[in-house]
Amino acid sequence: MQRTGIANLPLHPGRAPRWLFTRMVKLGRAISEVLIIEYGRDEFLRRLSDPFWFQAFSCVLGFDWPSSGTTTVTCGALKEAINLSEYGIAVAGGKGSVSRRTPEEIEKFGDILSLSDGKIKSMIYASRMTAKVDNSAIQDGYNLYHHVFIFSEDGKWVVIQQGMNEENRYARRYHWLSDDVKSFVEEPHSGIAGYEKKEKVLNMVAKESEDCRKTCVDIVKEKPNKILSSIKNFGYQKTLDKEKTLFMPVSINWSLMKKIYDFQPRNYEELLSIRGVGPKTVRALALISDLVYGSEPSWKDPIKFTFTVGGKDGVPYPVDRKVMDETVEILRNSIEEAKIGNEDKLRALRRLRRLVPKGRQI
Repeated sequence: MQRTGIANLPLHPGRAPRWLFTRMVKLGRAISEVLIIEYGRDEFLRRLSDPFWFQAFSCVLGFDWPSSGTTTVTCGALKEAINLSEYGIAVAGGKGSVSRRTPEEIEKFGDILSLSDGKIKSMIYASRMTAKVDNSAIQDGYNLYHHVFIFSEDGKWVVIQQGMNEENRYARRYHWLSDDVKSFVEEPHSGIAGYEKKEKVLNMVAKESEDCRKTCVDIVKEKPNKILSSIKNFGYQKTLDKEKTLFMPVSINWSLMKKIYDFQPRNYEELLSIRGVGPKTVRALALISDLVYGSEPSWKDPIKFTFTVGGKDGVPYPVDRKVMDETVEILRNSIEEAKIGNEDKLRALRRLRRLVPKGRQI
């Protein structure tokens, strides 16, 4: 029997029917308008960066069950719904090939919002680094296929991106908020939601990986032949415990290592930002750091919202009533004040009511 409170995101093929998507755009525009007017652009972005609020929002727009589409379709509806010139907020990127146009769209929309060249470049960098972190620095088995970068004329931004695991056929969603990012490589997320917590995940952005990150930088600043010598002297095929053996590197791109050595990165963020540094390089350096120099990375899965606000039986923790009540109240007020017809309001309120446990009022 499935436990109440789990936010599973199964992969569902196909598209939302046009009649539904049109209504999602209309309702999304109305709710967004109320939130921006009542709370301001910064708070609107903060709401989108909250995995639980975003999940509730997507269900109110039209999803009767959680799926990978709660991310891709909801973000697509927001992209059509939010008027850049009216609200001073732009939505760049999307699913698949559209995500690769994110830098161009940031530049285009940034110019319309009269942002400085420096601010536009910093946001393009942020877009690239958030994707790099979730695809390479966190190795949880979920490969990114959706990336949306939402930003305001004040230069604040939020990233909502999603990866898929082709083995279990589920998705995992990653949320970022500019105000919360003190470093791209140490505890940068506002939340991660998905199917289940995994036992072993290479997490190079965990606070516990700080020494390992520093050691990785020290390693690449040495001449590549010295790294090769260290591995040979250590014993490249040294057997570890059963689980860690799965992560032993089988090859290293020495031409890339030469490129990194010539670059001489000052810190781990600079190392990760180098083009060509991907999951294999990150994993190889982390293992060399651990096996040769004793600086172990974190293997703890950073997912935070497998159980959204908690389970009704207190597993894995009690329901956070304050968060749930606040989310429901904000959405209810937004629906009531939205400039949409009574029929659309009733449908949205009914969907919202289904999110609330029996015995609670909205």
